[in-house]
Amino acid sequence: MIAHPPATDDQSSQPTRRSRNEPLLRQKASGRLALLLHLPIIGQFCHDKGVFMPDLSQIRPVRQMERSLVLVPHPSSLPVEAKLIRPRDILMVAPTMFFADYGCHVRILEEAVTLRALGHQLRVLAYPNGRDIAELPVRRGPGVPFNYRIVVGSSRHKIYLDAMLALTGLHEVITRRPELIHAHLHEGALLGRGWSLLRRSPLVFDFQGSLTSEMIDHHFLHRGSPFYRPLRWLEEVIDNWPAAILTSSLHAADLLVREFQCPHDKVFAVPDCVNTQTFRPIEDADDEAERQALRRSFRIPDDCILVVYLGLLAEYQGTGLLLQAAREVLSQRHDVHFLIMGYPGEAVYSQMAAELGIAPWCTFTGRLPYEQAPTFLRLGDVAVAPKFSATEGSGKLLNYMATGLPTVAFDTPVSREYLGDWGVYAPECDAHGFATALLALLRTPHEWPILGAALRRRAQECFSWEQAGRTMSEIYDLVCD
Repeated sequence: MIAHPPATDDQSSQPTRRSRNEPLLRQKASGRLALLLHLPIIGQFCHDKGVFMPDLSQIRPVRQMERSLVLVPHPSSLPVEAKLIRPRDILMVAPTMFFADYGCHVRILEEAVTLRALGHQLRVLAYPNGRDIAELPVRRGPGVPFNYRIVVGSSRHKIYLDAMLALTGLHEVITRRPELIHAHLHEGALLGRGWSLLRRSPLVFDFQGSLTSEMIDHHFLHRGSPFYRPLRWLEEVIDNWPAAILTSSLHAADLLVREFQCPHDKVFAVPDCVNTQTFRPIEDADDEAERQALRRSFRIPDDCILVVYLGLLAEYQGTGLLLQAAREVLSQRHDVHFLIMGYPGEAVYSQMAAELGIAPWCTFTGRLPYEQAPTFLRLGDVAVAPKFSATEGSGKLLNYMATGLPTVAFDTPVSREYLGDWGVYAPECDAHGFATALLALLRTPHEWPILGAALRRRAQECFSWEQAGRTMSEIYDLVCD
């Protein structure tokens, strides 16, 4: 089943750009409008605390809930018509230092592994300096002697890296014509456009957030800059080139239709998913022994509540805000410890924790290999996701959900899309609001198993990589045939 964002009122009154494949896409996708993720709203907004909390007095014991909880699956998790998948020869463009254990790299990895498991032939085209993983065939652009570090987010270094990747990609498509080009990020779509025209291979764009919004989040650009309008125009042009666009959330799909005038019948919501066999709660005595040993290795007291964060450390990810919220939490209770896993900037934020006077209650692990993330998440009692980007996804939420961790997040469309009514939300994007939400959760430890079980069940039912792979395969059929 393929999900499109619904047409907006603006679209009904104004002509929209037509895609080359519009007649076919309209025929294939007739009646498949986006479904909204929603569960029965069990809870209320606490105005005195500024927090939405599930009303757990209405929740039955976990075993009964597991049998009776009705979930409305995300559109990408609905059954695809029974048919054999036609294997395709795919060139996946990843203009980033893949693999580097964070964010968009995880989506690229899981998509590639899933598509290969379904029978597709796939090559990944990426920058140098990343590490090989999962036996994926990766073709890398040439490196330069003065830059061997991992570049995260917007950077001037990407200008020459993209130029060298363009030459590598040109060689790839000339020597072996791909059936289609699956491009990640706007730089990938820009490069893929040229190769697509040269070899007449359809271009599929994997949209993971607005280019200009990301530049603003990274303080690489500001709205008053003379470069803002030209870059915004270029972003809209790139968004309208591909034969199909995949988005990591329904919110992003709606953004493309409303703000970038993309035809709604070529925008498909294929959300981030999670492997619930790899990311899982503690299941046996061996898991518990491993958990206790790791906690001791980090000198985390056995009797404290462990709050975990996994992801990039950056202001637009909310890392500084998290530390400020932690100071407020620790001013009221001393039985809480924060395990902050990720990079870059761990030294900067470790120093910030010291300046805030909370260093003894904070542990920074630095960069954590993705393969170790499931084990380290099982150390936690609750999880936090302080990211407040308006356009990007938040795949860490799915890892928390699959691990069965009650989760505090800001009340954003993306958070709601993943957590549903089982998240604990701080509606205001500030440290006080986040601290208030976290304190509310910490006061009810007897409710954590209920929230954790519901979130894990939601991840299992609604966010399957295998089903996402089948959805992508159906989209490939639409644009190739």
